[in-house]
Amino acid sequence: MISSVDNILEVRNLKKYFPIKGGFFGGVTGQVKAVDDVSFSIKRGTTMGLVGESGCGKSTTGRTILRLIEKTEGNIIFDGRDISTLDKRQLRELRTKMQIIFQDPYSSLSPRLPIGEIIGEAVREHKLVPGSEYDDYITRIMKECGLQPYHKDRYPHEFSGGQRQRICIARALALKPSFVVCDEPVSALDVSIQAQIINLLKELQKDRGLTYLFISHDLSVVEHISDTIGVMYLGNLVETGRTEDIFDKPLHPYTQALFSAIPMPDPDIKKERILLTGDIPSPANPPSGCKFHTRCSKCMEKCKMTVPTPKDMGNGHVVCCHLYDEE
Repeated sequence: MISSVDNILEVRNLKKYFPIKGGFFGGVTGQVKAVDDVSFSIKRGTTMGLVGESGCGKSTTGRTILRLIEKTEGNIIFDGRDISTLDKRQLRELRTKMQIIFQDPYSSLSPRLPIGEIIGEAVREHKLVPGSEYDDYITRIMKECGLQPYHKDRYPHEFSGGQRQRICIARALALKPSFVVCDEPVSALDVSIQAQIINLLKELQKDRGLTYLFISHDLSVVEHISDTIGVMYLGNLVETGRTEDIFDKPLHPYTQALFSAIPMPDPDIKKERILLTGDIPSPANPPSGCKFHTRCSKCMEKCKMTVPTPKDMGNGHVVCCHLYDEE
C-alpha cells in the first residue's frame, strides 16, 4: 500500500490474535484470530463504513487502531506517523487527535460524575483550553451536540438513550480530534433517534472536517453516512470500495448475501433473499483457503485450499474471491 498525504489513516496487514489458555498449567493452547491481515486507508474528511456479522472483528479492528488494545502484527499509520511504534508518552500526546464513540451509551458513562465533568475531564487533563475559558468551552461543545447548559450538573441516569449518546459525542469532540471511531453508535437507540444522531455526526463532520471509521451491522445506516465501505468476514476484509459501487454491484458472495437482507420500503418490490447455510466458523480454528467457503453456494475446489488475493475490479473496488481470478 503506497502512503498518501490524502489519507489520514493507513492500516497495513493488521493482526490481532487473542491467546487461548488451558491445560493443567494454564499455557497457551491456541489463538483467536479476531483480526487477520487487514489493510485499508481512509481519506481525510471522509467516512469509511465497516460492516459484517457480529463477531467478525469490526470492533476489535477499531480498538486496535486506537491502541486501546495492542496489535499482534502490522502497521497503523496515522497522519504520517506509525503509531504502533510510539511509547506511552508519545501516544498520550496523540490521544486527543483520535477518539472513540462507544456502542452502549449506558455503560460508557460514569454514573458518579455530572455531565459537565464527564465531557470536560479529559479537556482539563490535557490542558486544551485555559482555566478561565474552560466553562464556556464545555458549554459551547454541549450546544454543538444538542445539549443545554443546565445539563452540566445532571447525572447520566437522568437522560434518555439518545441524550446519553449526545453526551458521548460531546466528550469525544471536546478534545478536538481529527479522527473518530464510531463503534456502532446508534445500534442501541430507537430508529427515530438513530436518524437524529446520524445527522448530528454528519453536521459535525462538515463543520469540523472530521474523519470517521463507522462500525455497524446496519447497512441502511452505513449507506447514508459512508463514502467508502469495507465488508468484513471472520477477521478479513472480503470487499472494499466506494459506497455507491458496492451497493450498486456487490461482488463477493458474502456481500451479496448481506445486501439481500436489507428490507425494501416498497412492499411491491420483491427481492431474492440469499440464505447462508451453516454456522460461522470459529476464529480460533478458521477454515483453510477462503474462510467463507464453508457457507458459500459458489464454492469451488480451489476455494477450499487457496487464500484469495485482493483484486481491483476498477475504481478502487477491491474483492477477495476466486470467482474473479483471471484464467
